[in-house]
Amino acid sequence: MEGWWRFSRPSPAFGATAVLFAFRPRSCHWVRLRLAGMRTWPIGSKPMSDDRPSGADSPMMLWDTAKGAKIAFEPGAVVKIYTCGITPYDSAHVGHGATFLAYDVLQRRLRDRGHMTRCVRNVTDVDDDILRRSRELGVHYLDLAAEEMARFDADMAALELLPAWREPRATSAIPDILGFVGAAVDKGFAYTAGGAVYFSVGRFDRFGQVSHLDREQMLVLAAERGGNPDDPLKRDPLDFVLWQPSLPGEPTWESRWGPGRPGWHVECSALALRELGTTVDLHGGGTDLVFPHHDCELAQSEAVTGELFVRHWMHVGMVRLDGEKMSKSLGNLVFIHDLLKEWEPAAVRLAILAHHYRTSWDFGMDLLGTAARRLSVWRRAGDGPGALGEVRQALDDDLDTVSALAAIDQAAAAGLGVSEAAMLLGVRLG
Repeated sequence: MEGWWRFSRPSPAFGATAVLFAFRPRSCHWVRLRLAGMRTWPIGSKPMSDDRPSGADSPMMLWDTAKGAKIAFEPGAVVKIYTCGITPYDSAHVGHGATFLAYDVLQRRLRDRGHMTRCVRNVTDVDDDILRRSRELGVHYLDLAAEEMARFDADMAALELLPAWREPRATSAIPDILGFVGAAVDKGFAYTAGGAVYFSVGRFDRFGQVSHLDREQMLVLAAERGGNPDDPLKRDPLDFVLWQPSLPGEPTWESRWGPGRPGWHVECSALALRELGTTVDLHGGGTDLVFPHHDCELAQSEAVTGELFVRHWMHVGMVRLDGEKMSKSLGNLVFIHDLLKEWEPAAVRLAILAHHYRTSWDFGMDLLGTAARRLSVWRRAGDGPGALGEVRQALDDDLDTVSALAAIDQAAAAGLGVSEAAMLLGVRLG
């Protein structure tokens, strides 16, 4: 029998059934066995064991946007996470890095606590922005998406982000989207007009439960963020598109409402449902997605499935440049690949982690110099578990990376090796 084997105590994931773990060197997989069958996990996603790290018995506390409070985040052994990914019509900027690093650190601590994580990060490869940009460049929208996704993947790999469990493209889900839109229509939550399908927010009495904005605030943001409240085909200015006719030259798919393409919000609902099921443990993205995107996503998902869509909403603050939100539409971007030409990836990562994920902050090149000096100090301190307990405690308190970095600084100054604590933050010192 290859590899080595050990028994565990009865597993909470399987009721009272005793579980057997095995490691198979040739396949590089942990294997979990029980009488009824067998499942496997790759290395890095080892199932919860009896040797959980210190502090894992107390809950992780995370801010929940919808509840407006810091509450216990207590998922099961497998944590299902959905984060809104990029629209690949330009390179990844510091704002993207800050967003995805937050969920990377979250996953690292969850795995450290003994959980498996399944993080789905979608790719919006068909929407107004990428189609407009592809027309400007005179290239096919999918070619543009492929080029920018290659850059994005290289940048995120350089920053040592954990790979997404799944990274589905919106164009891969057209049949799922058509089925989802059809269900919304059949259940009376959506209506057709002018070849388009709209979700009726008046039919969903909990609309806005993520943002908790009033109607006037919603109308302002809808106008700013592509909601098109002046569309004369809408019954309510806040209704949103599920399916729309394609403009000349745009990609089109056949549907029962005529040829067209999906709306923005429905893509994430269909992908989350397909990849993770009706309910996800944690859904994330930048704070600019709270409304309209996540309010709309929640409404249509729960309308169609009749079940809870998200247990915990976690959002990341904006990165600003000269006081303005860093965004593609404003053109005030600092690209990750440009920073990596002058600074090593660990320094870029540290510069971002020096800010709490929920705060909005201003980027400046001086942050990279500070991060590089901090990295040098940590490296001189050498290997060891210094500050590991303090870092775990800080991350369990709403992913407080600011306090985590300060704890490592203090340990390094005291001559303690800090490589293990740094690695929990995704910073490799060796």
